Amino acid sequence: MAASTSGRGHHYSKERATVQERDDRGGAARLSAAEIGAALGERATLLQFSSAFCQPCRATRRTLAEVAGMVEGVAHVEIDAEDHLALVRELEVQRTPTVLVLDAAGAIVRRAAGQPRKADVIAALGAALRD
Repeated sequence: MAASTSGRGHHYSKERATVQERDDRGGAARLSAAEIGAALGERATLLQFSSAFCQPCRATRRTLAEVAGMVEGVAHVEIDAEDHLALVRELEVQRTPTVLVLDAAGAIVRRAAGQPRKADVIAALGAALRD
């Protein structure tokens, strides 16, 4: 299915997420609590970029909140992409939802664009907790 575009240029589609092993900017970029506007989880953080009219973002929010609730020390933080354009550009977020899995130090260890399946989130989180 082809991606649609919202009025502000953020892309979304009903396709499932594609999970990447590392941040595709060439290394383990780190994000701080100040940059994301919320505390990092003690063990890991599920960082979600969303937009107002993104239907898959709602389902992603529920999935990430459920997974974060299952694992002690994991936080789910949702960022409105339109309100954080500098960070969106820096991290090369092309569509919503985009999910970044951060380790305890804020390093990006996994990245997914599109609506992730719960099993994929759990696997990505497991890798973040191992690293």
